[in-house]
Amino acid sequence: MSSSRFTSSLYLLTFALLLQNVLGTDPHFSRCSSNANSTANSFYKTSLNVLMGSLYHLAPVEGFALGSLGQNNQDRPYGLVLCRGDVSSSDCRTCAANATREIRKRCPNGKRAIIAYDNCLLKYSDSDFFGQIDDQNKFYMWNVNNVSNPVLFNEKTTELLSQLADKACYNSSKLYAAGEMDLLEGSMKLYGMAQCTRDLSSVDCKKCLDGAIGELPGVAYGKQGARVVGGSCMVIYEIYPFVKA
Repeated sequence: MSSSRFTSSLYLLTFALLLQNVLGTDPHFSRCSSNANSTANSFYKTSLNVLMGSLYHLAPVEGFALGSLGQNNQDRPYGLVLCRGDVSSSDCRTCAANATREIRKRCPNGKRAIIAYDNCLLKYSDSDFFGQIDDQNKFYMWNVNNVSNPVLFNEKTTELLSQLADKACYNSSKLYAAGEMDLLEGSMKLYGMAQCTRDLSSVDCKKCLDGAIGELPGVAYGKQGARVVGGSCMVIYEIYPFVKA
């Protein structure tokens, strides 16, 4: 991606956004490369179209797919599709199809692009990004409601997500973990999720997740739910069960 750090506008987790997610009409965020990196009238665009079709078919099998295609470096795209670890193969396929179709509309000639939905992430580039932490493409969302004890809640959130980060990185072949924790406030529970793209090593996955967890207090301190989603990893917490059965 470009050398300048890109952070999307901050989104509030409102009813309108929740409705969009249910209907599957809009991605959470997307980004295209500048016109200087154009694929118009190039072999790259042909290779990219073939690669996107291949990733769309492969991703639902394991929830993740990556690959590259082309005869030389100038014409070779690199791409991946990651579905959330809790979604079914059918939902993964639907999201991958939506992402592939929408990114072509939004970035018809860009050599680099990324698009993220609730259920999946798709990105591609004309340079090999496999195995590298993507800190340049990131967005944040949070629940508009506050908790009554933000100090304790933040401690519990960090504790749960750190546990899940360890589990995802070192005890899961899918670099994914979800779980829950009891809170001291009545019968309330805290639910969380952590996941990385599977091109990362366990060490880099942990580094990516720890970075995302560290950002949460600055963007959603005292909020009942929030997420940090980047091009290489994501962390989510809520006070209601959000993991799909």
